[in-house]
Amino acid sequence: MTQRGRATRSTGPTGRPRRADGPRGGDRVGGPRVDLAARRARLHAVIEPVVNAAGYDLEDVSVSRAGRRHVVRVIVDADGGINLDAVADVSRAVSAALDAAEEAGGDILAGEYQLEVSSPGVDRPLTLPRHWRRNVGRLVKVTARAGDRQPTGDRQVTGRVVEADDERVVLETDSGRVEFSHAELGPGRVQVEFHRLDEVADDELDDSSDIDDIDDEDDVEDEER
Repeated sequence: MTQRGRATRSTGPTGRPRRADGPRGGDRVGGPRVDLAARRARLHAVIEPVVNAAGYDLEDVSVSRAGRRHVVRVIVDADGGINLDAVADVSRAVSAALDAAEEAGGDILAGEYQLEVSSPGVDRPLTLPRHWRRNVGRLVKVTARAGDRQPTGDRQVTGRVVEADDERVVLETDSGRVEFSHAELGPGRVQVEFHRLDEVADDELDDSSDIDDIDDEDDVEDEER
C-alpha cells in the first residue's frame, strides 16, 4: 500500500510555500556526495514519534535520489496489519510533521521530495520478535546459527511458524516441530505458496508502480536503507 507524497511544491501547514528551488549545496552536480545516511537519521527522528503516536510501528525509512528530487519511503506495520485508510492517515501525519520540522529547523531534505508510505511486503526479512509474531501460519526459510544446540554449523531451515513470542519461535518442519530462540535465527524470509496466493493481500506483493510517476530517464541511485 502506498500513499503518494507531495512533490513539495505545495504548501506546508502554515500556508507558506515550501522551499523547492532544486538541488543546493551538496546536491549540485559535481558537488560532494550527499550523506543520505545522515538524512535518513534525521527523517527517522521526526517520523518515528508520529508513527508510534498513531499506534503503529515504524519498520523502515529510506531516502534515495531520483533525478533532481528525493524519494522518502516509510514502511509501517501493526498487529493485524494496516489498511489503506490507515496508510493515508499516517502519510498525512508524517507529511505535516516534516513540514513542521523544516519550519522549525530548516530543510531536512534540500529541494523537492516525494513521500511514499506503505506496509511491509512479503519480501521484507523477519528480524524482530514482532515480525515473527505477525507471520504465524506462514511458511518461512531461515538460517539457524551454529551454537550449543547446533555445533555442526549454520543450516537452512524451512518450516511453518506455529508459535512466536518475544523469546522464541516454533517452526513446523518436515521432521517435526523445532524451537529456536531469536538469537539462534538469522533473518527469516516468507515463502510465497502458490496454492495460497489468494490469501496474500495485494499490498504484500511487490508493486512496481510505487514510483511510476518518476520520469523514465530518472535513475534511482544512492539508496540508503
